[in-house]
Order: sequence, then C-alpha cells, then structure tokens
Amino acid sequence: SLVAAHMACQSLWAGDIDMALAGGANLILGAEISELFTKANMLSPEGSCKFGDESANGFVRSEGAGIVVLKRLSRALADNDPIYALIRGSAVNNDGRSSGFLVTPSRAGQQEMLQAAWKSAGVEPKDISYIEMHGTGTGVGDPVEISAVGTALAEAGVSEPCALGSIKTNIGHTESAAGVAGLIKAALT
Repeated sequence: SLVAAHMACQSLWAGDIDMALAGGANLILGAEISELFTKANMLSPEGSCKFGDESANGFVRSEGAGIVVLKRLSRALADNDPIYALIRGSAVNNDGRSSGFLVTPSRAGQQEMLQAAWKSAGVEPKDISYIEMHGTGTGVGDPVEISAVGTALAEAGVSEPCALGSIKTNIGHTESAAGVAGLIKAALT
C-alpha cells in the first residue's frame, strides 16, 4: 500500500493525474500463513509487537484497511479539502539478496532508500524529527532498521535525536495495508 502511495505521488507530480486513492486491505482468511510464520518463529508468542524493544520477539498479524486521498497542494487548497500532511518526496527499494536472508532487511539498502527519500523531498536530514518505521518488533529486523536510520543520520551530520515509531506496536502488522497505516499515523502525528 505504501508503494501504491509512492506511485500515485509520482503520477501527481508528473501531472498525469489530478487525484489518487492509495491504500490497501488485509484479511486473514485462513490459518496457513500464520502456521508458516509460527514455524519460522516470526510471530510473537505473547501476541504483542514491541518495536525497538530489547524484548521484541516477533510480530502480530492483524487485519485492517486504509486509504488516503492524494492531490497536489494547489488542487487541495482550491477544493477546500482538509490537509493532514504534505508528501514532498518518496522512495522505494527492494533489499533483494543484499541482506543474505529472505525476511531480513539490508542495512545498506535501508540507508540508500532513506537518502533517496530525503533527496526526493528536498529535505535536510537535520530537519527530520520523526520517522515512521516498518518496525515489525523482531530481534532480526528492528536492529537493522534502527541502525540504518542512525547511520544515515550520522553520515548526514545529524547529532540531534530523532523519534522513531511503528504503527505495528499499536495495531499489529496489517501486512498489505501496513504501509498506508504507517502513512496515516505519520500524517496524524
């Protein structure tokens, strides 16, 4: 769903469209995927997602749906729409084989994506005060993501703290709707 928002923004910025709806939905209709995640020790045995916590031990699957209406600022102002946030730029990546494992993010890939996002947005890293993370609450992924953010900010000369969060600690991992859920949280924050 976050890639859908990225693609919608690209089309808006290019002038191809005037408005977009971007979102995703996730329903858990069978036990097969949960059983696979359980066998792989990816799910929290406590049923609690603890992003960035030393006791993080897995994620929690959840259901949800979210959608955002995206317009260029000039159009939203002309239409007298409520505006929750401006998306100044975006970037996507796929870690591919760079991490060495299928479900583990790559620190280098994460750093490159952050740098591309900052560049796309024309934002100085020193001006960033909050980053909504993927943050599944796993002892494998969270440290890689947090380290990537810390390294990218440090390499950009940032010494001030930056708050990190993940919607998954609040609602679990809505999988195909997780990206838009994080976008909505960040906009409301």
